[in-house]
Amino acid sequence: MSSLALYRRYRPESFAEVIGQEHVTDPLQQALRNNRVNHAYLFSGPRGCGKTTSARILARCLNCEQGPTPTPCGECQSCRDLARNGPGSIDVIEIDAASHGGVDDARDLREKAFFGPAGSRYKIYIIDEAHMVTPQGFNALLKVVEEPPEHLKFIFATTEPEKVIGTIRSRTHHYPFRLVPPGTLRDYLGEVCGKEDIPVADGVLPLVVRAGAGSVRDSMSVMDQLLAGATEEGVTYAMATGLLGYTDGSLLDSVVDAFAAGDGAAAFEIVDRVIEGGNDPRRFVADLLERLRDLVILAAVPDAGEKGLIDAPADVVERMQAQASVFGAAELSRAADLVNTGLTEMRGATSPRLQLELICARVLLPAAFDDERSTQARLDRLERGAAAFSAGPPAAAPPMGYVPGPGAAPH
Repeated sequence: MSSLALYRRYRPESFAEVIGQEHVTDPLQQALRNNRVNHAYLFSGPRGCGKTTSARILARCLNCEQGPTPTPCGECQSCRDLARNGPGSIDVIEIDAASHGGVDDARDLREKAFFGPAGSRYKIYIIDEAHMVTPQGFNALLKVVEEPPEHLKFIFATTEPEKVIGTIRSRTHHYPFRLVPPGTLRDYLGEVCGKEDIPVADGVLPLVVRAGAGSVRDSMSVMDQLLAGATEEGVTYAMATGLLGYTDGSLLDSVVDAFAAGDGAAAFEIVDRVIEGGNDPRRFVADLLERLRDLVILAAVPDAGEKGLIDAPADVVERMQAQASVFGAAELSRAADLVNTGLTEMRGATSPRLQLELICARVLLPAAFDDERSTQARLDRLERGAAAFSAGPPAAAPPMGYVPGPGAAPH
């Protein structure tokens, strides 16, 4: 068990365990309750979001001795065969269309499909990567998909449904899967880490969710890599940033503070630390853009952390709120635009360090540009300076017996 990849060890065995796809799993379960199961399904969506897993669960629901049922019993022979670590069922055939998508493969499938199931209620074909089936292969399957025998079901899974020919799509029930929301994915990863009994530092899970980009399988693979390298202290934030290549939060705090203070010396010193530390300048700029995005949102929505608009630990959100309060809205918007433009320019740049230094120079010198946004950024700085000056210590009181001279303002 311990040698299995994390995403295989925790692969869902029922629709209730599938996360972030309620818009698919709820209608499927209701169709099973109503005994209105179609003969062909098309599951589409990004990779690692549960298409093939849901196809296996649907096959389990259909062939359960208590079924068709939305909740497989888990005890009958079919349920045990199709369990997470089961041997598989001879009546549930998974086909990788990437290597079996030709017309000859389709003809062979068509001929075998008419034989009844060996010991289950249905013979079910799960065709993965269905977009790899050739048009000739789809046309060879068309008749059996359109009018299959009573014992036959098809489930097509694909990341590119537009490549499945229309005549096949029109004969299926199409269920589009989506990327899993960050909050849902973070909670799920936290549960998995709890089951693995390995402590994970605050701030690690948001990094894993970001690396996984909404894909459960990708996020689980990243988490598996971090857990494999965990020490007695568990998975630390420094370990996660180093292994995943993200910029340490202290560097981002330092460069943002330098921008707020207009401190060019500090900003260019941080650039030197980034390069000398072996960090990828492009990754640093991408992480800086992500930080500026969070600051823009916090400036507009002070309680963005509570509303879930920002995925970060509470102490990081508190620190970013303090940073956002120092900037003006125009300054933040201008800085984010300049960093975004610089990130685009860094593609294929011969000197990434030079590009990074130019980005910092542009952010630090709004006076060098005469556009409206730069003018507004300069006004923001002037207002901030005036506010700091007016909040300074009060002037000293005049000495006893002081008499103002002619023309002097009376005290």
